[in-house]
Amino acid sequence: MNIIICKDYAAVSAAGADIIEAIVRAKPDCTLGLATGSSPVGMYQELARCCAAGLDFSRVHSVNLDEYVGLAPTHDQSYRYFMDDNLFNHINIKKENTYVAKGTGDIDANLAEFNAVLDRTDIDVQVLGVGPDGHLGFNEPGATLYDGAHKETLDESTIDANARFFASRDEVPRFAVTMGMGNIMRAKKLLMIVSGNKADAMRALLCSDKIDPRCPCTFLRLHRDATVILEQSLADEIGYKA
Repeated sequence: MNIIICKDYAAVSAAGADIIEAIVRAKPDCTLGLATGSSPVGMYQELARCCAAGLDFSRVHSVNLDEYVGLAPTHDQSYRYFMDDNLFNHINIKKENTYVAKGTGDIDANLAEFNAVLDRTDIDVQVLGVGPDGHLGFNEPGATLYDGAHKETLDESTIDANARFFASRDEVPRFAVTMGMGNIMRAKKLLMIVSGNKADAMRALLCSDKIDPRCPCTFLRLHRDATVILEQSLADEIGYKA
């Protein structure tokens, strides 16, 4: 793994944006695997500034990691809404070239469509956040991880972590559709943006050599081109030295 330690969140976001910008410039018709949550927001803001300065997203395609079950695309906590609001509405990407799985209607049919999209898509870089428990996308810790896109029951810790985005904890969906670990690992490059209270997950990833399905982020150790960007304060907290 390539580990980049930055002085603060702004620097983390800028470093991530530099990596995405280089990929888009080298391959204007690339496919970006994108993530939601608070961690990549700063990077998306940087990419919007890059686009305003001339970075062209008009031939770029994207596919997102996951979506809540039960939230329509117009719901302000759906991940389609998040992507439009935080990135797509601020760059010149064509909306028809963006894919976020559907979370309403026939979930089995939605998963079949999601898997079909993933099967025919080569992701040039997959952006990742990470949960406090080490989950990637909505691949929750457990004895078994899935290869392909599937419906996941959210852990109580994930519901707790996401409750801040909703009016109450009771409004947080209990299920999501998500890429599987196999889909994530087949991306040509992985880019993990780390912010917030992620000490346990980063300790497992950076300070141990175990690959543990109870901490899915440890699977990044198996990827030939994975980059993790974190703040110096978090590296100090877990005792990691580059």
